Amino acid sequence: MKPSVQRVHDALTAAGLEPRIVELGEVTRTAEEAAAAIGTTIARIVKSLVFLADDEPIIVLASGENRVDTGRVGRELGKTLRRADADRVRVATGYAIGGVAPIGYPAPLQTLLDRDLLQHDVVWAAAGAPNAVFPIAPADLLRVTGARVLDVRQL
Repeated sequence: MKPSVQRVHDALTAAGLEPRIVELGEVTRTAEEAAAAIGTTIARIVKSLVFLADDEPIIVLASGENRVDTGRVGRELGKTLRRADADRVRVATGYAIGGVAPIGYPAPLQTLLDRDLLQHDVVWAAAGAPNAVFPIAPADLLRVTGARVLDVRQL
């Protein structure tokens, strides 16, 4: 197991969950690729997106079918939001783009959870590598990330 995937496994275990990390035979950097490889809908894929809110990194856990409305989220936070570049993503999360997990960061990060993810019994998130994912109940994802639930979808 790659060290980044092991970090996700360890974080899930520390949170009291029994991790079931699935390493796929193909790279799944996009929500569409992940959904096809897993055999699920795009809506059940968790995109772990890193934004800068007034230059502070935050994580938005968005449904795979949704585009994040940065203006809407920024207004909710009272900050200006913009996408983080690959270097800032790696520094903030310890993961490369395409494998950013929702947990296991070097330091705590403010996390927002797309309200649309809560309508599913199980969702799938990246597990620290472009070909690794794990299933999790949205309530557990909310608990282990300490996220704030927010409507993030671009209308």
